[in-house]
Amino acid sequence: MTWLHILLIVMFIIMGMGCLLLVVMQLPGTWIMLILGLGAQLLDVYVLIPDEHTNAGWWSLGIGLILAISGEIAESFAGVAGTKAGGGTKRGMIGAFIGGIVGAIAGSVLIPILVIGTLIGAVLGTFIGAVLGETSGQKPMAVGDSVKPAMGASLGRIMGTTIKMLCAIVIWAVISAGLILN
Repeated sequence: MTWLHILLIVMFIIMGMGCLLLVVMQLPGTWIMLILGLGAQLLDVYVLIPDEHTNAGWWSLGIGLILAISGEIAESFAGVAGTKAGGGTKRGMIGAFIGGIVGAIAGSVLIPILVIGTLIGAVLGTFIGAVLGETSGQKPMAVGDSVKPAMGASLGRIMGTTIKMLCAIVIWAVISAGLILN
């Protein structure tokens, strides 16, 4: 293991931590981490140590890709499932999904506390979006009746973000280990 290989590993670990922060901020940190891991793997295999490597880095990227897709699916469906579990309609689910995205962006701007503003905005946006979805349309619910599906949507959003964050942490650890073992 050369000092360039060690430097590459350390740089990925540090940049991967930054990607974990992006995941919490509702940004595509897992995908950026996978791209960084692919770049590090290619650099490691074809530039730094072209003759001496294992397949650990490639396996770790494959595992990371599967986990990233799983985390995205879990996050996407968690808010929707929460709305449905709370007795919500399709309009409430759509409202929760759109509200979560708009809320994350608005929270980042209106609450300038790194990470916390984004999370608060996403959860509040999910709640408000679900309420707006449930109280509009051809058969609107009363505002009081829309609170239960909106709470379900918000709890689902929290669970989805938690699952995605756990997937991102595992991706970071697996790719780091793959680079070390390469």
